[in-house]
Amino acid sequence: MVRLDKIYTRTGDTGETRLSTGEVVPKWHPRVAAYGTVDELNAALGVAALEAKGDMLVAVRRIQNDLFDLGADLATPDRGRVLEWTPLRIIESQVTRLETEIDAMNAVIPPLDSFILPGGSALSAYLHVARTLCRRAERQIAELSALPGEPVNAVALAFINRLSDWLFVAGRAANKDGADDVKWVPGANR
Repeated sequence: MVRLDKIYTRTGDTGETRLSTGEVVPKWHPRVAAYGTVDELNAALGVAALEAKGDMLVAVRRIQNDLFDLGADLATPDRGRVLEWTPLRIIESQVTRLETEIDAMNAVIPPLDSFILPGGSALSAYLHVARTLCRRAERQIAELSALPGEPVNAVALAFINRLSDWLFVAGRAANKDGADDVKWVPGANR
């Protein structure tokens, strides 16, 4: 378990930080940017949780926990070194759970006949903000995975991709299963 006795360490005062492996990298490193955006996404879900109730609140809180798992995964690149601990990795069952929940939510929502605008209800709007942050995190993780010498767990990339889908469908579920979706009207303001 993590124990934080001291919040400030002064090690970042020079623009560098340490990965969980002890490796020193600049704070702007693509790996740090990726897990930093995952942290932003988690904070946005904290705001969404203020409006969520019941099963939706339980799911949002579980996903917040999974996002800490994802951050730990990204902060511990597998460079083939033996570590003193077993690194925490996103696993396939976390992806499968999202897929199962997407299918369950989507089963009662009418198919789309237009793109929708973020909004309708406060919870839906918050979930759409989280969705856009999730898409940014996905782009950054995908970019990181394409860099030479920067390994990324393939399941982590699948997880963040599936989570953006989950957030989209959850946003529709939060709009009375799509009844309060705000539809895009192409060219409406010309």
